[in-house]
Amino acid sequence: MASHDSVLDHLGRRIAGGELAPGTVLTLAGLEDEYGVSRTVIREAVRVLEAKGMVASKRRIGVTVSALRQWNVLDPGLIRWRLRSAARAQQIVALTELRLAVEPAAARLTALRATEDQRAEIGRLAAELKRLGEDGRGDSPEYLAADIAFHDCLLDSCGNLMLTAIREPIAEVLTGRQDAGLTPAHPVHEALHNHVEAAAAIVRGDADAAERHVRGYVEAILAEVRAYP
Repeated sequence: MASHDSVLDHLGRRIAGGELAPGTVLTLAGLEDEYGVSRTVIREAVRVLEAKGMVASKRRIGVTVSALRQWNVLDPGLIRWRLRSAARAQQIVALTELRLAVEPAAARLTALRATEDQRAEIGRLAAELKRLGEDGRGDSPEYLAADIAFHDCLLDSCGNLMLTAIREPIAEVLTGRQDAGLTPAHPVHEALHNHVEAAAAIVRGDADAAERHVRGYVEAILAEVRAYP
C-alpha cells in the first residue's frame, strides 16, 4: 500500500507537470481506488496540495486542479515537483528570470550593508567555487553546496527580508539542475568569473560593481538554461 508521502509526491508531480490540467476534477473515492490507500491518506495529501494553492476542494463537487495563477509558485515542494516533471525547463528558466530581477538589487544592498564576517564568507565561498570550477568539478556535490551557500550568504546579508525570501527557490533550482545532469563540470567562464568579481566588489563595498557582476553571472546562466530542450 502506498504511503501518504508517496501519494502526495506522485499526485503533486502529475499536477505540477501538467498531466492533470487546471480544471480537472478528481474525487476522493477515485483517488482512493487509484492509489489503494485509505480515505484519510487521500485527505491528508489533498490538504497539503490545497495549502500550496494547487487544488480546491468543495463538497459535492470534488477536488479541482486550480489555475496556475493560484499556485504558491515559490513553494519549495512545488518547485521540486516541477523540476522533476515535463515542465522542468520552463521552471528553470522562470526561476532564473526571477533571479535576474532580484539578485543584482540584493548584491547592491549587500555591498553596502554586509558585516565584515559576511563579506569574508562571501569571498571565501567565491574562491571555493573558482577552485572547484577550474578543477572541472562544477557538477560535484561540493560545488553545489558552495554555490547554494554563496547565494544564501549574499541574500542573507542584504538586510531586506523580502529579497532574502528567494533563498529557497534559488537553492531548489540549483539542486534541480544538478539532479537533472544539467550543471556543467566546467562552469561557463562568464558565470564563474562574475561570481568571483561580484564577491570581490562586495568585500570592498563597491555597490555598482557588485550589482553589475551579479547581473553578469545571472545573464550568463539565463542564456545557458534557455538553450535546454
